[in-house]
Amino acid sequence: MTALAASASAQVAIRADVVHTMAGEPIRDGVVLMRDGKIEAVGPATQVKIPEGYTLLRAAIATPGLIDARGTVGVSGLLNQKQDQDQLDRSSPIQPELRAIDAYNPNDPLVQWVRSFGITAVHTGHAPGELISGQTMVVKTSGRTVEAALVKDGVTVAATLSPWAQKSGDRSTGTRGKMVAMLREQLIKAREYREKRESKAASALKDSPTDTSGDSKPETTKEEPARDLRLEMLGRVIAGEVPLLVSANRAQDIQNVLRLADEFGIRVILDSGAEAYQLIDEIAARKIPVIIHPSMARAYGELENMSVETPAKLVAAGVRVAMQSGYESYVPKTRVVLFEAGITAAHGLSFEQALALVTRDAAMILGVQSRLGTLEPGKDADVALFDGDPFEFTSKCVGVIINGEVVSSTPR
Repeated sequence: MTALAASASAQVAIRADVVHTMAGEPIRDGVVLMRDGKIEAVGPATQVKIPEGYTLLRAAIATPGLIDARGTVGVSGLLNQKQDQDQLDRSSPIQPELRAIDAYNPNDPLVQWVRSFGITAVHTGHAPGELISGQTMVVKTSGRTVEAALVKDGVTVAATLSPWAQKSGDRSTGTRGKMVAMLREQLIKAREYREKRESKAASALKDSPTDTSGDSKPETTKEEPARDLRLEMLGRVIAGEVPLLVSANRAQDIQNVLRLADEFGIRVILDSGAEAYQLIDEIAARKIPVIIHPSMARAYGELENMSVETPAKLVAAGVRVAMQSGYESYVPKTRVVLFEAGITAAHGLSFEQALALVTRDAAMILGVQSRLGTLEPGKDADVALFDGDPFEFTSKCVGVIINGEVVSSTPR
């Protein structure tokens, strides 16, 4: 790759032997033009001319910036010490009001580490381990502040329906039956809370007086219902504004996820899904996307029946699938989705299908496809550059561009 200046240019051009846009067929001898943080043009070198003054980068392969569809990067840090581990609060089994944006550290070295492998965005936040552990968000892996990195806040509410969240004592979630009952109770309360607030608001609007100009005046004597942040967030789930991201691995737990989705008519994303291959028809019929467990996760406990062929089976059935790094309890606290997706390319998925797990399809599941996931004019200028097939272990990521700025150029 061409040597880079210390400060990135606002006008950057990439010329690659192959450009995988993920919005169509791969482009041989392709060019990607980036200007002011957005993609300006993409096409064959014979059609897209590089204007004078653009910083030129060369690589064998160019892909959209990779997306880690589920992890805790930046909420769990590199040091594995108390001060950088904010991914899970154990004080209560139900805490949907906890926001990922309030816990994220964009300057943690772990963020820079995953970025060096071509990962330009992460879906991060509260980890599995409590019945409802908190919210998630999508951020770029650059920016000094969380506001600068933020792509979308409140992407999901993270829940866990598995023994991972079972506890004993006063805050017991006890058995599977109790876990589902507790979650159902909270969803019912949230539905009633939202209906009450909407009814109050409608009543206040109807009864509000108007002045002579016809403008409505707020009714100051009406008592507003007290806010409850917990029920307010779950109310957004009930209304379909935010999906419930449910970690479940055993087939019986996945069935509970499907049952709750049917009962409440809520949007659900299945997280991990080690035994999802047993319920492919049921998952596909409901159009429930799956953020599958890491391909190289350790197959024990909840994951003892996992299979590296599950992504291919789900994709073949029409299920939208994305790859995740997950959460690891040991240093460095994360996996690299580039390598995890590579395993799927060797077990039933084509190169393009495997790449979609960490680009286009991940963006679509997370609702950020208008900005991320493909190389198309108008989208964010996030690109990963490789010196060979990205899924070959000997290949290296030789460049990472985020918002049109070169943020990494050391081969990794």
